[in-house]
Amino acid sequence: MSHPIRHSQEIDPELVLRAYAMGVFPMADHRAASSVYWVEPKLRGVLPLDGFHLSKSLRKTIVADRFRLTADAAFEDVLALCAEASEDRPDTWINGPIAQVFTRLHRRGFAHSIECWDGDRLAGGLYGLALGRAFFGESMVTRVRDASKVALAWLVARLKVGGFTLLDCQFQTDHLASMGAVEIPRDAYLSLLSSALGDSAGGVGSGALSALSSAGAFGALDRLVTAAVPPPEATAAAETVAGPLSGKVIAQLLGHTS
Repeated sequence: MSHPIRHSQEIDPELVLRAYAMGVFPMADHRAASSVYWVEPKLRGVLPLDGFHLSKSLRKTIVADRFRLTADAAFEDVLALCAEASEDRPDTWINGPIAQVFTRLHRRGFAHSIECWDGDRLAGGLYGLALGRAFFGESMVTRVRDASKVALAWLVARLKVGGFTLLDCQFQTDHLASMGAVEIPRDAYLSLLSSALGDSAGGVGSGALSALSSAGAFGALDRLVTAAVPPPEATAAAETVAGPLSGKVIAQLLGHTS
């Protein structure tokens, strides 16, 4: 189900937050579109955090530290990479108004990114919105084989450590299904969403949204890193970028291979 509306320049961040709290999210017909429409799927893709499929090959890649992973180190770069056309994705739904509002939401602490680096090159990653104990995955991208899979694995580990209970994937795909995502009816999704947001989800206002923003600890994994590896300078403790946490620890957090 979708509800077309017109936004020629920008979308209000508060409107977007309220929409997500009700199970609705914005999309565009294509990257150059000047308008967005609101979507509320009858079947919702979700990835149960305890049901992540860690294949033997993916575990091997993670444990070998094939890539370097960071969080919130290059949000706008990840968003731009997700919006880019590629051979397997000639057009995307991330238009100007959506990119602008998520950049604003990132600056307010609601939107986050996971970056996957191959040396100094951004090899892939993902971004999404954190609200309460729910994380709404918006888009993921890869430019090097397995980069998006590794980014998703690190996101799941981060959400588990941070006390999140819902990872919303919006729509099911074969790629997501191979990693444990499932489709559930709208009513079942709204029940999970309500639980993840708590009692305040019923009439979400600005005050309630501010409280929800800190319910799930997206930075808990970073604090785990800080505790394990003392920063060389005191200012480094304030960074939101993930430190040198080994892939072996991430694999342990994800549990057994499938």
